[in-house]
Parts: sequence; C-alpha cells; structure tokens
Amino acid sequence: MPRATVSAGGRLHVGFQNLSLAHRRLYGGLGVGLEEPRVTVVADPAADISVAGSAGSLVREYATRAVEVLGVPGVSIRVETRLPRHVGLGSGTQLALSVLAATARAHGRSPNVRLQAPAMGRGGRSGVGVATFEAGGFVVDAGHPTNRFTTDPPTEGEWTVPPVVARHHLPEEWRFLVVVPAAEPGRNGEDEDASMRTVIERANPAVADEIACTVTRKLLPAVAAGRLEPFGEAIAEIGRKNGIWYTDTQGGVYRPPAGVLVETLTECPVLSGVGQSSWGPAVYGVTDHAHAEETREAAEEALLEHGLEGDVIVTKAATDGAKINV
Repeated sequence: MPRATVSAGGRLHVGFQNLSLAHRRLYGGLGVGLEEPRVTVVADPAADISVAGSAGSLVREYATRAVEVLGVPGVSIRVETRLPRHVGLGSGTQLALSVLAATARAHGRSPNVRLQAPAMGRGGRSGVGVATFEAGGFVVDAGHPTNRFTTDPPTEGEWTVPPVVARHHLPEEWRFLVVVPAAEPGRNGEDEDASMRTVIERANPAVADEIACTVTRKLLPAVAAGRLEPFGEAIAEIGRKNGIWYTDTQGGVYRPPAGVLVETLTECPVLSGVGQSSWGPAVYGVTDHAHAEETREAAEEALLEHGLEGDVIVTKAATDGAKINV
C-alpha cells in the first residue's frame, strides 16, 4: 500500500447569512480558501492506529474516526505542518479532512469528504471549510433548514454538509493579509456551542435581511466582475453586521484584541475588506500584489502600536482544493 500526503490551506470565515430562527434557513457561511498557511498530513497503512511525534490526542481522535468511517484496519499518521488552532483559520476542519483523505488514499481508496465530513464531526454549521478543502475559491453555502437546526446542535454525524450555492475563483493578483495576534484562542467545542445557542436565541432577523441585500447586490456582483474594492467593502459590511449578533457574546462587534486591529487596519489606504475571521482573533483584509508589502508593514506596525505580538501572513486565495500525493 502507498504512503499518502495531504496538504490543505486554511480558510477565512467572513460570516453567516442568517442566525435568526425567524427565517427558513439558518447559517449559510461565506468564506475563502487560502494558499497559506497549510496543514500537511502523511499517512501509511497500518494494522492499528498510531500517531507519530507530539501530534496530540486530537489527531488520534480524527485518525480513529477516519479508520471507522473507511472500514480499514488502521493508519500511521504524522503531521508535518499544522495550522494554528482556534484562531479563525479553520484548523479543525482542515486537519480532520486531511487525516480522512490521507488515510483513505494510503489504503488505495478515494475519499468522499463531503459525504464523510459529518462522521468526522465537521460541517455542522458552516460548509465553507469542507468546500474550500474540496476546490478552494470564494464560497457561499446554502445553510441548513431551520426546522432541523434549532438552538441545540444536531446529534453528531446526523447532518449533511451545506451545499455550495456560489463558488468563484478570485483574481490571481489579489492578496489576503492575515494577522494572527498572540491572544486567547477563539471559542470552540462546548463553549462555542453554548455561545452560538445564546446568539441564535437573541438574533435580530432584520440583520439577516440586510446581509441578504449585501450578498446579492454588492458581494456576488463584485466577485463575478473581479472588482477588488467593492468586494472588500461588501465583506467588511457583512463582517460588521455579523458582529451585531455577537456583540454581547464576544464583548463587541469584534472580539478583543481583533477590534483594535480592525480599526487601525481599516485606515490603511491600500487595504480593503478588513474584518475578523470566525471567532478570531485572526484579522484579515484584501489587497493586490503591488501593495502586498505595504499592507504587511501596516499590519506589523498595527501590532506594535497596540503592544501585541503575532504573525503576519500575505497569501493568495486558493484556486484548488487540498493537494493529495501518493
């Protein structure tokens, strides 16, 4: 049996289209796949499950699930590179699906990540991470029927990943600035479930109506035409409107310290679409190749200005999905 290597880029999550139970569909994620940073997983067929090095219990959990889903004897997993966890770059989904795909290919099988993601515990709210793993691009998903997705999350595995209703590959010259300040991780697990339940119980349905107008009248036309500034204006607006839903839960439209970085970077004249990815603390913006270094410098200065340490990444949007080599 062959050795399989799977490498997948992180993703930005701009926000949801609806968090109110008053509308017929809940969630509906919007986001974009990134070329960098990446998670890389190497898998060898094995008679049982082993995880090399200090990959941790989470990798073993995903490997165990993958073996059960695929019905194979076992797998030996090594994680060569990892996405930073719980910062808003989709580390959990990209790791889980990379382990699944690598395990499948190590046993000579072709994974169906969309079908199998729920059994890996992924895709229960947003379908953006699964969609970008599949084919990259800027993605809008359809969300879930509200009558099935109430304030309580569904039983694990008993959902289907939301279908993609729009996918566009962004212009090659566009660049995404990603700033990850050294801060407390974003919400995850049971803490995230509890926070989302609170948000959904209180969500104003009028905000969803405003977001729908922004998506159809501003965002999608800008993406289809490849117009950077209107695209940036639209995703920034969607991010702010999502923040209205989260204000009580995260302590503001943006969670600290993302808020001060968003405020500072919004003043950068060559950067558009500044916002917070998922629960943060990662902050993003969009520019073009000619101004990439200028935006990097602006981000480094913003971290310094606010007494923060952190990482600054400038990357392209992903034009394809995870890279699989056997």
